[in-house]
Amino acid sequence: MSTVSLFTPIEFGDLFLPNRIVMAPMTRRRALYGKIPGELNALYYKQRSSAGLIVSESVEVDPFSAIDVPTRPGLTNAAQEAGWRLVTHAVHAAGGKIFAQLSHMGRTAHPSQLLEGRQPVGPSALAAAGTVYTSTGPESYATPRALEIPEIGTIVSAFASAARRARSAGFDGIEIHGANGYLIDQFLRDGSNTRTDRYGGSVENRTRFLLEIVASIGMHWPANRIGVRLSPTNSYQGMSDSDPLGHFSEIATLLDPLGLAYLHIVDPAVQTSGQPVTRPAIRSSFGGTLIVAGGYERTRAEKVLASGGADLVAFGEAFIANPDLPHRWRQHAALNVADKSTFYTPGEQGYTDYPSLSWSLSRK
Repeated sequence: MSTVSLFTPIEFGDLFLPNRIVMAPMTRRRALYGKIPGELNALYYKQRSSAGLIVSESVEVDPFSAIDVPTRPGLTNAAQEAGWRLVTHAVHAAGGKIFAQLSHMGRTAHPSQLLEGRQPVGPSALAAAGTVYTSTGPESYATPRALEIPEIGTIVSAFASAARRARSAGFDGIEIHGANGYLIDQFLRDGSNTRTDRYGGSVENRTRFLLEIVASIGMHWPANRIGVRLSPTNSYQGMSDSDPLGHFSEIATLLDPLGLAYLHIVDPAVQTSGQPVTRPAIRSSFGGTLIVAGGYERTRAEKVLASGGADLVAFGEAFIANPDLPHRWRQHAALNVADKSTFYTPGEQGYTDYPSLSWSLSRK
């Protein structure tokens, strides 16, 4: 066992991080009309700047996503870029670092969330299981239209365009969202990708879309500022794969020579589904920096770092309720409890009003 802990600094690509505590990407639905981040978003991220690294909430690259839908912010136009500049300036002023997580919803978008009567798209005409949150409440997922090959190239270009805007907006790097049932994940897993062309069939073919996106973003960012997030066993939004252990080990092998900043794996610390734990196999397949996420608390996080099983650990809900999470852990202080009823509601309640430790002590 090594002496590495959550508070051991790390050279991260060409960045220096003061600790190994990552704020995980978390959708919060607080963007302004037009999917534009505002001052409230800037305050939220600034409050959490003591994380070694912040990964932003999922940012849409799809220019055809309706501007009035209460979902995620975008990075497809100058107004959205300016909004994110507020966020990055606030984080940097507080001494933090932040990567933009870029994503395309693919088949998980509802038709009401798209412009010009467009339909959701995916690798294959297979609907996701469950429901999607819309402005009128939960709705069943629609059957997507299978993408034509030229359209795939257009989406790759959309990722590149958003990455260019992210650099202009002052982000420190890019995380490509290949997890949790969104479009890239839909291509990667054989439960949602039944294509028979060069984007389907073998693991190498199913990974082609992701690799093309990495290459396109590489036109605007060096590889050591680009990360990838994967979720091999996550069944969210009806996702499945016939062999997650074997397939994602091979995907990690394909990513290994690219010189990426990191690979970010959603691999639950405690397995409840009977799915295999993929982290050890991916660790042996990917020689670069590995971030793990998935229900880790401090004790389990320290164990996985000390064992060499990962280099950093990402935390979600704990950061929602504890803007100063690293400071609280350093002080062995109690944590605030997150109010799940306000995770996706508008305004500052449950967003920027959780007290810091210094505020809590001053009230005693």
